[in-house]
Order: sequence, then structure tokens, then C-alpha cells
Amino acid sequence: MSLFKARDWWSTMLGEKEEFDQGCLCVADVDNSGRDKIIVGSYMGYLRIFNPHPVKPGDGGQPEDLLLEVQLREAILQVEVGKFVSGTEGLHLAVLHCRKLCVYAVSETLGNVEHGNQYQIKLMYEHNLQRTACNMTYGPFGGVKGRDLICIQSMDGMLMLFEQESYAFGRFLPGFLLPGPLTYSSRTDSFITVSSCRQVESYKYQVLAFATDADERQEIDRAKLGSGKRLVVDWVLNLGEQALDICVASFNQTVSSVFVLGERNFFCLKDNGQIRFMKKLDYSPSCFVPYCSVKEGTINTLIGNHSKMLNVYQDVTLKWAAQLPHIPVSVKVANLQDLKGVIVTLSDTGHLQCSYLGTDPSLFQAPRVESRELNQEEFDAEMKELQKIIKEATKTQDIVPKSEKTRDVIVTAEVSPDLDVESQAIDSEVKAEAVPSVTVKITIQSRVTAKKPNLEVCVQAPLAVTCEQFVFDDLEPDSSETVVVSVFLKRNFSPSELEGNCVLSYSTPTGILKAAQCTFSLPLRLICFPAQPSKAANHKITIDTNKPPISFLTIFPDFVDPSEDDQANVLGFQFLSGSKATLLASKTSQRYRIQSDQLEDLWLITKELRLRLEERFKKQNCKDFACTFSGSIPLQEYFELIDRHFELRLNEEKLQELLSQRAAQFRAIERRLLTRFKDKTPAPLQHLDTLLEGTFREVIALADAAVENQANIFQAFTKLKSATHLVIMLISLWQKLSTDQVAILEATFLPLAEDTKEMGWEETVDAAISYLLRTCLSKSSKEQALSLSSQLCMPKDTSRLKKNITLFCDRLAKGGRLSLCTDSATQQAAVMPGGCVTIPESDLEERTVILCSTAMLPHHGQITKQKFKPGLSGESAEEAEEP
Repeated sequence: MSLFKARDWWSTMLGEKEEFDQGCLCVADVDNSGRDKIIVGSYMGYLRIFNPHPVKPGDGGQPEDLLLEVQLREAILQVEVGKFVSGTEGLHLAVLHCRKLCVYAVSETLGNVEHGNQYQIKLMYEHNLQRTACNMTYGPFGGVKGRDLICIQSMDGMLMLFEQESYAFGRFLPGFLLPGPLTYSSRTDSFITVSSCRQVESYKYQVLAFATDADERQEIDRAKLGSGKRLVVDWVLNLGEQALDICVASFNQTVSSVFVLGERNFFCLKDNGQIRFMKKLDYSPSCFVPYCSVKEGTINTLIGNHSKMLNVYQDVTLKWAAQLPHIPVSVKVANLQDLKGVIVTLSDTGHLQCSYLGTDPSLFQAPRVESRELNQEEFDAEMKELQKIIKEATKTQDIVPKSEKTRDVIVTAEVSPDLDVESQAIDSEVKAEAVPSVTVKITIQSRVTAKKPNLEVCVQAPLAVTCEQFVFDDLEPDSSETVVVSVFLKRNFSPSELEGNCVLSYSTPTGILKAAQCTFSLPLRLICFPAQPSKAANHKITIDTNKPPISFLTIFPDFVDPSEDDQANVLGFQFLSGSKATLLASKTSQRYRIQSDQLEDLWLITKELRLRLEERFKKQNCKDFACTFSGSIPLQEYFELIDRHFELRLNEEKLQELLSQRAAQFRAIERRLLTRFKDKTPAPLQHLDTLLEGTFREVIALADAAVENQANIFQAFTKLKSATHLVIMLISLWQKLSTDQVAILEATFLPLAEDTKEMGWEETVDAAISYLLRTCLSKSSKEQALSLSSQLCMPKDTSRLKKNITLFCDRLAKGGRLSLCTDSATQQAAVMPGGCVTIPESDLEERTVILCSTAMLPHHGQITKQKFKPGLSGESAEEAEEP
């Protein structure tokens, strides 16, 4: 037997398919014989009374242990024992049903045969309830002597008080939503409960007694106009979580304390609501009970949890932990057969157990081992090998994802190679004649039991899916599920990414939450279709390669017609939003040109060209294929998109301010009108109604303008992200950055997935670039000593951001290196093509507008004819000629 298992003293199973909960267990001297009995009620209406007396510890329940078993007509919510009958101080049993409260007397009749004594119950009185009951508590309300009164809490928040055989009064709790645990403190004569606001609230009995009588909830509002007092709370404590149970304990060694068991914390409060101590639990508790401690000034507490453990605490110190065979929903401490401190636990399925804490002595004696000589060298070698294994395991723990073979649940997404024959687009705002859609088939394969699986399919707006969320039944081991969704363009502008991801969240049988995900790429045909190429365009970029150009018939078979040979070197794209882009391949040089009237439209075409070229040469086992960029970074055009986005953000603030002013004006006019209407003496409105109507129209117009501006901000931010992706790619090709450096570049220019009021793109990117300029791209140690602002706020304009971006590109052109290391001694200037040297100590950065050097960053504008540049070959300096 394990050292930390609860020792089974007596146990039994109650009925079949019965359910039990927190209030279904009670331990008391119900028959007034001087010995504790175990009273259990079930939701099936069975009432049982046990008196365990096993022959030896661990025996199961015997027939004579069950003193009484009777089936009542209704479900039993709670059982309590107290002085509930007038004229006697004997203990009686109170049984709470949904619509009834019954008080019974349990008596013993001496038997004349060998079967022993007989027990029976007698109904003393009952109260039919007008409201559905939730729970109850009892005690000497108002300081009465020799009797207990009962308080029942209904499901709609009414406290019904009974003075034994008669109904006293009822009061509604203020601000009630859902019922919580309820208890009574005799020391302060107050009722303590936990509201749905996650607050512990205390109400004095005297306040309840003298408050306005409320047999109906509507009478609470009427009480303000009539006589009587309102129900006022004595004290309130915010828990921040829902409470499972509440109990008041008062022992000889300590003062009265209020114990509250939360979902993740255990609280002990003083009588006035102040926290005496608090214990954070690292498990999910199910029940608790405080009991007397042998140490003066402390209280012991038993807390059961959903891991089948019973923990013993002395205040906040864990003293013992024992394993139970079930999850307890109720726990009590009893004195049975002269055995003090028996732990009585009840599970929701009816496993009733009496146990105690202890251990079995270990009779095993380890045999003596033979002595041998120790080889220290072998031990050292083995220790080094083990330390090496531990070090490697620590590095890769929770960083490297599991392989496909070791994952418990695998999610895969397969995108159809062809567009849907019949489009599945729903409520699309695109103005094109036909909005295509593509089918994505998602398969879930589970090797273990997955509880409550929930699948979410996410794509970046303006893309949308026909169904975003799927809820499945529990997945069994070696089972699979398949769903099919369609993706389409919903809004009338192009996205910044043609990617999506699937996330499956589920829980293991032990309650651990896990997730599995996968990503998928969408085809370019989803947002554009072939069109006639255009010769003129406002924006042009040229990509150099080290391999001969490939015919577009080979790399873009889904956009060209094989019968048309003129599309081998030129290709046109028509976006669903209306803009066009053209792709050209040079006949004499190893160059490709992408051109369009919109800068953001170049991104997806350029990305698709690069991916298809890399995939083409990879199939040919060509490992030295590379793309470069020797043109100018289109910063001026990029800055125009930044200004447009920032201007819309400023408009949003102005609209919000105007809307706030008009709303305040509208409320002020309403108050004036209400005052005029309530006045007994009629007075002219003085055109207040006309002013109210005009203000209302202004509020509606401003609200519509704010909604429209929000949509424009989202569209501008999407275009800005597309242009940012393009600039990042051009800088990486221009400077031949490594994968890690490209990751730093993306984290700098694309820190936000969404643009919000609290944190905008401009201030976030400005802070990131400023950090790089003062660390890895700094020109001296003085710049590294400058401190950055710890707060991000919206700037007044974008001049600082544009200056920092220009300076960032200039320092990269001068040989700067992107790195997260802040030590300037380790920053070695990488000499770039073109004979670049280290960054000189000059005042270049102090200029208002800093242009990149002619060697590495030519003037911004269209690429027409470029002169021969130092450090570049004559062939790479040529323009990508027209086909």
C-alpha cells in the first residue's frame, strides 16, 4: 500500500445510477443517542442513515450498518440536523426539496428479535415553498436560545426565513443574478454568501428583519416610494473568482473565521470581511471542511480536489496529502465507535467512504550489496555523457515541435488545385462579375482520446471562409474527422497574405488543454485572373537572377494559354478589386520586371514569381539559384501609404471627439426636456425639441462616418502591410540578408497583426527602428547610451518615422549588420558589394532628409535607364528591357 493513500476504514456504494452533490452529506447525532450517524440524501429521493461498525479496518458495508433507507417523493437537495422543533431541544432532521422543506424526527425502536433495533422517521412539519429552492442554512438567528431557525435561498435570489413551524419573512438580495453558497455566522448574527459578481457579501439578520417586505421582486422598486428600509449589505469583499463553498468555523483555540473555497484560491476571512490569510491552489478543488487543530491559534482544513487527492492544511501550510479512490463532492469529520477524526467522503456517483490518515510499516529490508572497487574514470565519463544528454534535452524542450509520428492529434489541410466550379462566395462586397472560391479539405487524425475538440479555420481579411468554427464529439483513439470549407474574397481590395491556418483545441482525459495546428497556402487565382498586359505603369521593380529566364508558359501555366506564344515573356494580371499588374521577362538578360499602378499590388505577384522560380529550379536539383535586387527602394511611394494610413487615424480621433461632444450635448438637451415635461406648470419648450432632433441627426451622421472611417483604416492598413512585405523582400534581396536577419526585419516593420487605438503601427515601428539604430546599427557608443522612451503614444506626424526609415536604409547601405546583440565590439561591418566600408563618423544622420548613397541606394523613382555604378557589373546595371 502506498504511503500517501487514505486508509480505508469502512466504505459502501449507494444505489445504482444515483447522483449526489455538496449538500447531500451530513454527520450528526440525529437520533439523540450520543453517537454520530451518517445521513445521506440523493437526487433520486433516497434518504439513508448509516452507523458504520466494521469488524476490522477495510471491511465493506454490512446490512446492519444501514439504519434507515426510505424513498421520498422528491429529489433531496440538502440535509441538515439541528434544533428545528419548538418545545424541545432535541435534534431533528431537515430535508430540503425543490419546492418543500420537511423536518423529521428520527427514533429508535427496540427490537424483540435477533434482527436488532429498528429506526423510523416521523414527519413533524413541512413548508411548501412558493419558489424553487437552491440551498439552506440554519442557526440561532437573532440570538435566540435553545432553538435553530432555517433560512432557504431560492434560485431567483430570495431568502426565506422560517421560525420552526411558521414562515417569518422573505427578502430579495440586491443585484442578484445566480445563487451562490450560503452560511450563517452566529458571532455576528449575519448571513454570508457569494454573489454572481464574485463578491463575498454579509447581511445582518436585523437588517433583513426590518427591511421592506418583498414577496415579489417588483416590490423592491416600489419600496423606494413607500415605507420601510432597503436591504443594505454589511460588508463586501471582492474575490475575483466564483466560490464553491463557504463555511464559518469557531473553535476554542481561535476566534470565529469565515472560510471560502474558490476555484483556484482558499480564503480565510475575519468577521468584518478582512482577509486573515489566503492560499493559492495549484489544482482544481471540489470540497472542503475546517476542523479543530491541536496547535493553538491555527485551524486545520481538509480540501478535496478533482485529482482524487485529499490535502490537509494547517492555515496555509500543507501538512499531509492522501490519495482517495474517488473524487469527493462532500467531506465531513466524524467520531464513530470511539474513533475520533474519521474522514467521511462522498462522490457524485454514491461512493461513501470512512477513512483515516496513516501508513503501514515497511517490512522490506534491502539486501546487502557486495562491495566492489570503484572506477572513478568510468564514473566521470558516464557523468559527462549524462550531463550532455540533459543539456541537449533542456535546449530542445518545448522549442522543437514534435514530429508527425509522435503527435497525439494531427491536423492537415489540403487546398484544391482548381477553383470551385460553382462559387461558394457568400455576401461578398467585390464588384467583379464572378467571385471565385477554392475548397480546403481539413483532416483531423487522433491517436488518443480527445475531449471536446474545437476546430477554427482562420484566414486574413479581406478573405473569408464559409464556416469558421466546427465542434466535434469526443474523438476516440485511431479515429479521424474531415471537414470541407471554401475560401473567397469578401471585401473589395486585395489581401496582404494568401495564407490561412487551422487550430484544433482539445483536452485530454486528465483535463490538460492542448492544441494542434497547421497552415495552408491559397492560390493566386483566388484574387486575380489573366488579363491583357499594360505597357505603362506608375511603379516598377526589377528582380535579377543568376539563371536564364524561364518562359511563363512553364512557371505560370494557370494564367497563360499554351496556344498563345506572345505570353511566354509577358503576362497580365487583373485583380478582383479592379487594379492591374504586368509581369515581364527580359529576352537578353536574366531579369524580371513587375509593374503596376499601385505599389501594394506588386507584392503578391513578386512573391509568387520568386516562389515559383525557386520551386522550378529545386525540381531541377539546382542549388545555386539566387535572386537579387539592385534597383532603388521605393521609399517615397511607401511613405505615401504611411501618410494615408496616419491621416485616417487622425480622422478617427477627430470623429471620436466630435461624437463625444454631440452625445454630451444630446444628453444635456434630454435632461432639459425631461425637466420641462415633469414640471406641473406647462412651459414652452423654446425649440428644445428641434434642437434635440438636429443633435440626434448629427450623432447618427458622425457614427456612420466613424464606421466608414474604421473600414477605410482597415483597408489602408492592409495595403500598408502589402507594401511593407514588398519593402522587406527588396531590402533582403538588396543586402543579401540571412534568414535570421530577415526575421529581425519582419519583426521590426510588421510588429502588429491588427491596428488598434491603443497601439498603432507608426509608433510601434518607430520604436523598433529607433532601438536598432541605437544598438546594432549605431555608429558610436554615445548612441547606445541614449535611453528610449518606455511609453508608446501616437505621434503628431510621420516625419520622424520617415526619417528613421531612411536612416535605417542608409546605415544598411554603409555596411550595417542586423543583429539582436547589443555589444558594439561584436558588431562587425559586413562589407557589401560595391566596395562599401564601415559607417563613417559624419553628420549624415543630422540632415532633415537623408538620401541613400548613389552606390547602394539610388534616388527614388521609376527604373528607367541607370548609369554604370561602381561595384556592379555592366550586365547587372542594364535595364530589364521590354519584350
